[in-house]
Amino acid sequence: MSETLDFARALIERPSVTPDDAGCMDLVCEPLTPLGFEPEFLDFGDTRNLWLRRGEARPLLVFLGHTDVVPPGPLSEWTSPPFEAHVREGRLYGRGAADMKGSVAAFTVACRRFVEKHPRHRGSIAMLLTSDEEGIATDGVVKVVEVLEAREEKIDWCLVGEPSSEERLGDVIKVGRRGSLNGQLRVFGVQGHVAYPHKADNPIHRFAEPLQHLVNEVWDQGNEHFPPTSFQVSNIQAGTGAENVIPGHLDVTFNFRFSTELTAAEIKRRTAAILDHYGLDYELEWRLSGNPFKTAGASLIAAVQEALEQVVGRKAKLSTGGGTSDGRFIAPTGAEVLELGPVNATIHKVNEWVEVEDLERLTGIYERLLANLLLA
Repeated sequence: MSETLDFARALIERPSVTPDDAGCMDLVCEPLTPLGFEPEFLDFGDTRNLWLRRGEARPLLVFLGHTDVVPPGPLSEWTSPPFEAHVREGRLYGRGAADMKGSVAAFTVACRRFVEKHPRHRGSIAMLLTSDEEGIATDGVVKVVEVLEAREEKIDWCLVGEPSSEERLGDVIKVGRRGSLNGQLRVFGVQGHVAYPHKADNPIHRFAEPLQHLVNEVWDQGNEHFPPTSFQVSNIQAGTGAENVIPGHLDVTFNFRFSTELTAAEIKRRTAAILDHYGLDYELEWRLSGNPFKTAGASLIAAVQEALEQVVGRKAKLSTGGGTSDGRFIAPTGAEVLELGPVNATIHKVNEWVEVEDLERLTGIYERLLANLLLA
């Protein structure tokens, strides 16, 4: 049996639905604290955060991950219980198998193996885990970074274990991420009877043209590292539930995934200009999940590519696509940040799985990365 597989199974069987860690971080500490890793829990609100560091010297390599998972969804659609780890036909099934308890297990085993072989490695190794990645991420890594920055504890390299691979392990590494800006819009109208529309003002009708404008707007062309900025509506709600009532207001939730060609301030200004152009009566609240970033420097990219060649025999494509990750909180500190983890085919889905073989190979990649950076 694979050591990483056993560890991943133990993590999956702890139902750590965000923001509950369910004891996962305690499991991670057990094999590493005897090797000189010093645990520090930096908890905020309902969120548990673990800063687990070995050594005080620079350079500092950090493995960044999360122990929380999304809810399992309809239990009747799972072929086996989501918080009971099962292996079938070479795959490990369970909530969090790919996102991202498999990576956390690989981090842990790789660090243990490397330190046992090379106890006098240069620099320092740390693991940063949070139970607040799948939620709104207000009390997780963003708060830990504030603590580290306040005490001038600088990260040189950060490897995020998000499931970056697309078709096979190691075919893609994320070298940056788009920004994410969320809007909550309320369009006001006048409630009334559908038979007397002249005595009412339908906010749904009012918003039809502005919505079309927002959808068709070319926000930017992207650049060599990022695709063009996109606008997507995720929720629209209006009405009392009655067939014969014109609603008094319309609520819209939308999101921008934006490139480095734009700032959040520019998006806000242009959105307001479009809404104002149509004379809407509205309120609009914004929440910035993260700014776009592309990793600085090339040493981490080179070390990861070398590790991939050593373990899986190929280099990865570099990408900034997909959603956001907690790497967005590390990048502004000046650290080099990359994402490398399992195939993302089933993340957040019913019957989430990861290839058992990939767990051991991912462990090997992380161990080689440690050697490439800390034995030089």
